[in-house]
Amino acid sequence: MASSTLALTLTATTTSSYSYLPKTKHTFSYPRINLFSSKHRAFSVSASASASSSPRSLQALIFDCDGVILESEHLHRQAYNDAFIHFNVRCPSSSSPGPLDWDVQFYDELQNLIGGGKPKMRWYFKEHGWPSSTLFETPPTNDEDRAKLIDTLQDWKTERYKEIIKSGTVKPRPGVLRLMDEARDAGKKLAVCSAATKSSVILCLENLIGIERFQGLDCFLAGDDVKEKKPDPSIYLTASKKLGISDKDCLVVEDSVIGLQAATQAGMSCVVTYTPSTADQDFKEAIALYPDLSNVRLKDLELLLQNAVAAK
Repeated sequence: MASSTLALTLTATTTSSYSYLPKTKHTFSYPRINLFSSKHRAFSVSASASASSSPRSLQALIFDCDGVILESEHLHRQAYNDAFIHFNVRCPSSSSPGPLDWDVQFYDELQNLIGGGKPKMRWYFKEHGWPSSTLFETPPTNDEDRAKLIDTLQDWKTERYKEIIKSGTVKPRPGVLRLMDEARDAGKKLAVCSAATKSSVILCLENLIGIERFQGLDCFLAGDDVKEKKPDPSIYLTASKKLGISDKDCLVVEDSVIGLQAATQAGMSCVVTYTPSTADQDFKEAIALYPDLSNVRLKDLELLLQNAVAAK
């Protein structure tokens, strides 16, 4: 039986190395994750639909939110910095006379290493010293006060982020809505799995994909719904159970290596639609890479998944 083949070829730029010590006031010493390849090469992915005694098919399409449905990291960074200003957060190791400020280069690295807002702040304060603030005149020294600081900052940041989203200036990334509609029209199950706070993800989805699409999702999970954040696979394992779909019949759309690792550790195939802040990451485990979804059709993803499952 003849097979049909879809070939996708993507070429990335060449970089020699990457340092975890940014040229800023921050020092990065988080445990290493294999984020960046030492040398990018032409990356070719081919998908072929071939005869099989028991072929698998794409039954569920699962989207991450931040970075996939919208380019949002610069908005999150703005909201964090606004929270630091509002509460006059000052770390003892900072040489800056003003409140804590996460610059673009540092935040790109931070958000690509640690999923979820509270874990980001907790790691930073452990590394750079717990801060003084309007909440605590002297840096908190016990777990209860530190948790209160983190919770208050995150809650305020979330509300600030919602204000930015509701401003009407944020749009979904190219191709997302069309692909969602194609999948729904074809009878596929749709899910969104995000490590972000549930209330902020709901607001994003209602404003960007519309209330009707959001309410029509077969599964929606946020960081609040699982104990461990990405790259832990919990959120995707939970989605598979809620959807009632085998991991091999699910396809995940992610934008970062953290999300890619979460998907593959859950036994799912993953395509990556990268952003400027994640473009240089090592996505060798992805079955396809795209700059966005504007030219990606459901039939392309179906062929890719069939080929990926057959290869396993």
